[in-house]
Amino acid sequence: MDWDKLRIFHAVAQAGSFTRAGEILHLSQSAVSRQISALEESLNVSLFHRHARGLLLTEQGELLFDTARDVSAKLAMTEARLMDAHEKPSGELRVTATVGLGANWLTPRIREFIELYPGITVNLILADRELDLGMREADIAIRMRAPQQPDLIQRKLMAINHHVYASPEYLKKHGTPTRIEDLLDSSLITYGDEAPANLSNVNWLARELSKIGRIKEPIFKVNNVNGLLLAVQSGLGIAGLPDYIVHGHTNVVRILPEVGGPTFDSYYVYPEELRKSKRVNIFRDFLIRKVAEYAF
Repeated sequence: MDWDKLRIFHAVAQAGSFTRAGEILHLSQSAVSRQISALEESLNVSLFHRHARGLLLTEQGELLFDTARDVSAKLAMTEARLMDAHEKPSGELRVTATVGLGANWLTPRIREFIELYPGITVNLILADRELDLGMREADIAIRMRAPQQPDLIQRKLMAINHHVYASPEYLKKHGTPTRIEDLLDSSLITYGDEAPANLSNVNWLARELSKIGRIKEPIFKVNNVNGLLLAVQSGLGIAGLPDYIVHGHTNVVRILPEVGGPTFDSYYVYPEELRKSKRVNIFRDFLIRKVAEYAF
């Protein structure tokens, strides 16, 4: 069997559609469909049930998928071991993280990592959706919740805390709140309706205030934590922000320190087949050291 066709078959079976597999493989939907049809013709079996809701594996397709999955995992593991066989770690390390954490906390620390390990190239993929590590969309993920897949290794990285923030300019103009009740008449900035689904209780400040009394309509909504930070920095209003994102910004101050939002753990996640990868383990240990240097 043609391995290239098997590779495409494996991607389609994982994704459940030609279109989604094409996006992952950087191929057109028609090219993916042609490869699957050619594979089915060469094997003289149907591998998928095609219907309006997507693709389902046939019994023969399930049998082939089990083998293709095992081969893909072993090839990925072998590739990692070959690249790690050098005396010094080298090669590309694809890391995915949320836009907020990746841009504001992780990116400023990448220079030090590369200076320590110049043979490793970091490819950082910022996305608030969770990339599929099983489909090799990335090697490592830093996630805001524990993964559900049993074949992923997880290591707690750090706790994410939230507090209330405003800019000195806003406080000079409107006064500094001394009680949470003072926020009922303030200009609130919140996440919009399309807030990241993988983050729970993102609009915690508005919910806490609604328990106390009637709050005004938020002055501004945005579906990204970077947007929240920039809006607060501009003096537009007050927002609940994760503590990591304000680190290093002098024009944002914490107010009402006794008022805290949700706390949840973030995780360093990677596939089982990369357990022995030097690059994966070196990057993990580096991030753990960086977390220890800064109290969130």
